[in-house]
Amino acid sequence: MAGPRVLAAAAGVAAVVLGAGVGELVAGLFVPGASPIAVIGGALIDAAPAWAKDAAIGLFGTADKLALVVGIALVLGLVAAAAGLLEARFPPWGRVAVLTLGAVGALIAPTRPDAGTFWWVPSAVAALTAALALRPLVRLTEAESDAGEQPGIDRRRFLVYGGAAAAAGVLAALGAAALQSGRQAASAVREAITLPRPAKTMPPVPATADLGIDGLAPVVTPNSDFYRIDTALIVPTVEAQTWTLRIHGMVEHELTLTWDELLALPLQESATTLVCVSNEVGGDLIGNAVWLGYPIRELLARAKPTAQADMVLSRSIDGFTASTPLEVLTDDRDAVLAVGMNGEPLPAEHGYPVRMVVPGLYGYVSATKWVTELEVTRFDAATAYWTDRGWSARGPVKLESRIDVPRAGSRVTAGDTVIAGVAWQQHTGVAGVEVQIDEGDWMPAALATAISDDTWVQWSLPWRATSGDHTLRCRAMSAEGEVQTAQVAPPAPDGATGWHAVQVSVA
Repeated sequence: MAGPRVLAAAAGVAAVVLGAGVGELVAGLFVPGASPIAVIGGALIDAAPAWAKDAAIGLFGTADKLALVVGIALVLGLVAAAAGLLEARFPPWGRVAVLTLGAVGALIAPTRPDAGTFWWVPSAVAALTAALALRPLVRLTEAESDAGEQPGIDRRRFLVYGGAAAAAGVLAALGAAALQSGRQAASAVREAITLPRPAKTMPPVPATADLGIDGLAPVVTPNSDFYRIDTALIVPTVEAQTWTLRIHGMVEHELTLTWDELLALPLQESATTLVCVSNEVGGDLIGNAVWLGYPIRELLARAKPTAQADMVLSRSIDGFTASTPLEVLTDDRDAVLAVGMNGEPLPAEHGYPVRMVVPGLYGYVSATKWVTELEVTRFDAATAYWTDRGWSARGPVKLESRIDVPRAGSRVTAGDTVIAGVAWQQHTGVAGVEVQIDEGDWMPAALATAISDDTWVQWSLPWRATSGDHTLRCRAMSAEGEVQTAQVAPPAPDGATGWHAVQVSVA
């Protein structure tokens, strides 16, 4: 049978679950974006040092935000249990602890980049609700411990009231989630958007660009499989008709562009591979898509940057910033403000309604989603979100290759098979790939047809596999003659390096 301490801890958890659920519901109904969990989670993401962010992505990959939410819930549960114990032993300090926790959320909320006037309200309501529920629930546990002759009666009452409080909190949180889903579905007004036909179409993807090998990454990544790494705990809801882009700073002519004005411009198709700087050697934080957008260089030409400018600081609606060299946005590469991805409007999680796509740079310095500002400035005058956390300011993509087939740790049947993968160095191009089996000679692989220098390219090598354990390695050569380095480096501060190696067993 549970003792008084366990019941007091349970009372704390039930009260905080109720408060958190009510706070989430208030946010969902009246202050979208001000969810107490999202506010705290966003602040934790912003405060996290670079090593913690890299470790989270290394451990959880694209599930890093779910892991953060689960972690917040676990910590909140422990704090709630401690508040229940504190209230049982030293009232009213349990309630004080709960109110203090809510005050922290209420103070953080207005500091978020996209905060509104009443963003503090959901956290305050959550704390007040939890504090009001805590004392009566704890009193039930005290009555149970003192009841003597009929302890079961009050225990049952506690289970009824405590369970009802927790259930109400869960239902309120589910209601908030439903409202968020409905809001996102409403903003799936995006599905009703008909994007204009491009003024400049991309040639069809050559049939010889995809080798059709099972297990090999497709040359064009479906939107549903495209990796997502960003700092937004909750995907921002941005209505296309209210979206604007401001170009300002060290320019002769400040510009403001609306959604309708952007769609009226001659848009172009281009294929570009995006890769996250946190991608480990052999990792999957990379994808290739066909984008529809307008060249950023054309907008900057209208704004006329001054001669002293050397950087563009892009800003997202959620406050994220990226530092992109000005010359990269004004040369001949297909750096675009993208509105479409693989033939449809941008998915919400990939930046709807407008994002940046820049070949040749890691995403953290170029691929700003939900972009609303381009500030023309200088590297010595401004810093960006991740450069403030110790990452390189410029972030050119490094020459890399990866083995997809066979998978690491897999068992292969002896005889004729194939080794295959992808290689990339955007805006430079890949000239060749070599494969080494165990400590043997490097052998040239056959390259598929590259869509362009801005995309990855598939490669393959026939292999007569012999019984035993084998180590397979690959390295790429760029169109400029560079050979992929064997030197092992972690993702921080400017991208991982080394040769991808996989171990397989041949039976």
